[in-house]
Amino acid sequence: MASSVQTSPRIGKGVPPLRAGQGNSFFWRRLHSLSGIIPVGVFLAEHMLSNAAATNGPQAYNDTVKFLTSLPFLIVLETVGIFIPILFHAGYGVYIWWRGDNNVTDYPWQGNWMYTLQRYTGIIVFAYILYHTWFMRFTGIHLATHPDAAFYKVQQELMHPWAMAIYVIGVITASWHFGYGIFLFCAKWGIVTGEKARKRVQAFGIAVAVLFMALGLSSAYSFVNPKFGRQQPKAEWFENSSTQARTGQAPATTDNQ
Repeated sequence: MASSVQTSPRIGKGVPPLRAGQGNSFFWRRLHSLSGIIPVGVFLAEHMLSNAAATNGPQAYNDTVKFLTSLPFLIVLETVGIFIPILFHAGYGVYIWWRGDNNVTDYPWQGNWMYTLQRYTGIIVFAYILYHTWFMRFTGIHLATHPDAAFYKVQQELMHPWAMAIYVIGVITASWHFGYGIFLFCAKWGIVTGEKARKRVQAFGIAVAVLFMALGLSSAYSFVNPKFGRQQPKAEWFENSSTQARTGQAPATTDNQ
C-alpha cells in the first residue's frame, strides 16, 4: 500500500530566470538587468580605471580628465550613455525593491542574503551618485573648462573626513552592486544554469567587486597621500565658480580680496 504521508513542496535555491508571459514587467525587468551591465557597468569600469590615474600623481589624473572632457559630443555621450541609463536602472530598481518582499528571514540561504544586500546597496549607490554628480559637475570649479584643477578639486573634498567616509561607502557599495550584479544577470538571463557554473560565475562576480574596491580605495588614498602634497589653487579656476565658498580658500590675486 502506497504511503499517504504528505510532504511539503521543495523550494529550489538560486535566482529564478526571467520568463516570458509576465506582461510588460518581463520586458522592463530584462531591460533593467541589461542596463546594469551595459552601459552602466561599462561606465563604472571606465570610471574606476580613470580615477586610478590618481595613483600616478596629480598630472596623470589631470591629463585623464582633460582627455575625457575633450571627447566630441560629450554632452550627448553623457546624456545618452550615462545619465539616462543610470536614472532608468536606479528608478526601476527602486520600483522593484519597493514592490518586493524581503524574505531573507524565511529563506536564510547565503544567496538570498546576497540578493537582499544587492537591493539595499543599490539604494545607497543611487544616493551617492546624486551627491557625487552634484559636487563634481554642478558646483565649484568647472572641470570641462579647467581640467588642470581636477586633482585639486577632489583633494579639497576628500580632505574632509565625512566626505572621505561617504566616498569609501560609495566605492564599496558600487563595487559590490556591480560585481554581484554580474552573477544575477547571467543567472536571470539563463546564461548559466548548472550549479557548478553558477558558483563559478558568482565567485567571478565577487572577485570583480573586490578588484573594483581595491581600485577605488587606492585612488581615494592617492588624493590625500602626503607624497603628492597639498595642491595650490590658481586664480583663473575660480572664475564664475562656488569653490571659494565650499573650500574657504580664495585666490589671493583677485580684485575683491
